[in-house]
Amino acid sequence: MAHTLARQLAHGFADPVHEGQAVFRAAMEALSRPGRIRPLAIALTPPAPLTPELAALALALTDADTPVWLDAPLREEPAVAGFLRFHTGAPIVASPGQAAFALIADPAGCPAFTEFAQGTPAYPDASATLILAVETLSDADGPAFAGPGIRGTMRLDAGPLPADWASRWAANQAGFPLGVDLLLVAAGRLAGLPRSARPAAPEATPCT
Repeated sequence: MAHTLARQLAHGFADPVHEGQAVFRAAMEALSRPGRIRPLAIALTPPAPLTPELAALALALTDADTPVWLDAPLREEPAVAGFLRFHTGAPIVASPGQAAFALIADPAGCPAFTEFAQGTPAYPDASATLILAVETLSDADGPAFAGPGIRGTMRLDAGPLPADWASRWAANQAGFPLGVDLLLVAAGRLAGLPRSARPAAPEATPCT
């Protein structure tokens, strides 16, 4: 019991105001400049399988007014919900559709995007943001995207992702301005993929 409590009360940010602001800015910049990978240098030791990057974004983006959904691996460890409640006050909800933010430790098993809040025509910002902890994250290869905040096209490769990733994202983007936004985190790195990023043919590399 004491060990479980200690994991739930694991330290959050050493400097909550400044560290939280820095992570918040990084997340907003990632969504405004899709596909651009940013450093996310943090020193957190949350209870596994909550990664330091997932924890940092949760601490920076959520509070008592932002319901959070946890995927199966995170739900199975009670200390994860305890850690989040203690440090953020965010309510942990049972259904993906109730969440403002979803923390996903197993991105390959991510539920269909349509299970999450899509927003409404009057309030498109009432949609969910999914935060996926991936193992690989690169802008050197992978599918190409175009849209606001992207000069020409950009590539973004991440994994593991759901087997139907390409069709799932195409459908999500086709519903713009409704749909979900994604934040992808790997060890020390962060990238954003907002619903405005549309699949595109990659630009040809000029011959030299």
